[in-house]
Amino acid sequence: MAATAEAPTVVHLHESDHVAIAGSDLAEGLEVRAGGQLISVREEVRRGHKIAVRSVAAGEPVRRYGQVIGFAAVDIRPGEHVHLHNLEYREFERHYEFAAEARAEDVVPEPRRTTFQGYVRSDGRVGTRNYLGVLTSVNCSATAAKRIAQQVRFSGALEDFDNVDGVVALTHGTGCGMAPGGEGIEVLRRVMRGYLTHPNFAGFLVLGLGCEDNQIVQLTRDVPLRADLPVVTTTIQELGGTAKTVREGVARLTEMLPEANKAGRSTVPVSELVLGTNCGGSDSYSGITANPGLGAAVDRLVAQGGTGIVGETPEIYGTEHMLVRRAESRAVGEKLLDKIAWWQDYTARNGGSMDNNPSPGNKAGGLTTILEKSLGAVAKGGTTTLRDVVDYAAAVTSRGFVFMDTPGYDPVSVTGIVAGGANVVCFTTGRGSAFGCTPVPSLKLATNTPLYEHMREDMDVNCGGVVDGATTIDELGDEIFEHVVRVASGERTKSEEFDYGEEEFVPWHLGTVM
Repeated sequence: MAATAEAPTVVHLHESDHVAIAGSDLAEGLEVRAGGQLISVREEVRRGHKIAVRSVAAGEPVRRYGQVIGFAAVDIRPGEHVHLHNLEYREFERHYEFAAEARAEDVVPEPRRTTFQGYVRSDGRVGTRNYLGVLTSVNCSATAAKRIAQQVRFSGALEDFDNVDGVVALTHGTGCGMAPGGEGIEVLRRVMRGYLTHPNFAGFLVLGLGCEDNQIVQLTRDVPLRADLPVVTTTIQELGGTAKTVREGVARLTEMLPEANKAGRSTVPVSELVLGTNCGGSDSYSGITANPGLGAAVDRLVAQGGTGIVGETPEIYGTEHMLVRRAESRAVGEKLLDKIAWWQDYTARNGGSMDNNPSPGNKAGGLTTILEKSLGAVAKGGTTTLRDVVDYAAAVTSRGFVFMDTPGYDPVSVTGIVAGGANVVCFTTGRGSAFGCTPVPSLKLATNTPLYEHMREDMDVNCGGVVDGATTIDELGDEIFEHVVRVASGERTKSEEFDYGEEEFVPWHLGTVM
């Protein structure tokens, strides 16, 4: 007689779903309860992978979250493992009901809003950290910029300035060998301008080589720099070489320290938070625990007048019909569909397609198709009205839930979101991503308890309690929101303890390399 599993070993999310998710490794012959019935496991199913709870004929759609995640490649029987061998991606028609679910959210009155301790800048924006930056216009000045930042850090100069969080070198691999006009260089400059105006900085050295396409004078032209932000611009060629540049750069940043240290935290409403969200190294639990938990936190922030940003356009593909229903207007919904169309054309021109995702790690974690991955990823945006859709690295000016067009590649995506104004980031992971995004603190949210225990020194929040039965999505949303507020007020994240963030500054490179 087959053994019956004790406790909830599978998660059946919606009554119409054809699959459930294994909460632990399921042995052949085990009986589990899902969809109101006992299912006999026909073959070993690993934790996080899908088991069929009803029959699906070849060619019929397979549902999870109550939505189509793919089509049966062969007949599927209850109790069978559902994955790459029997579930395939196909295009299917989606109906767009623009603004059908748009609504006015309940907003917490200002006197009752949560507060945090932030740095109020001269332009009224609020920072969560207080850094000095070295921003390079071109890859050719990257080595000198890193040496400048390292020498300031290791000289001991920062020890006397408790209100300065550090010096970060923002280097990249482009800035020359590209068209002097057009989309490629404009995207790069948009990222740089977003960082130059970011409230987490107290001062900047902008460093070039001198002869690059991305000239500093054009980069900084008409940028609305704050009155309280000192910015020094120079080039290696102007200063006479690397050694002279490093000495001059260290001297200029050291001169900025006393003034930067005068900045102090003050009490401000949580509506001044712009929360960037991202997921990386996702698994099948991402859409059950961390992502909807983060979405619940975004809902709480929006209710208090704050802003939540979701990006990764290729990883919401297949869910755009759900987002346009939440769009504030048809115009906002059309902006999202235009981005999807651009990506379809972009991938086709480069010999790919939108279903090239998920990654090998995603698949090992139980995700099979881009549709399934997207349905989990979009949960980071919560449930409120979609207020705007913005270009990569464009300034986010709308309050509420906003979508930014970014690639799915984590460092490129978050670089754009930070350039857009995010002053805190939450990063969900099921496989174990190591990530940070200096100058903005990044919390890492583990989707499952085994990962959290295995990588405890890298993970800030364990979201696995949702599957373990220890917590609910609402309770997890409260926990994440409260943790975000503490971090915004100065509590350090795990990635900050490891000094993650410099190498993760990766502007999206578009256009021809010449």
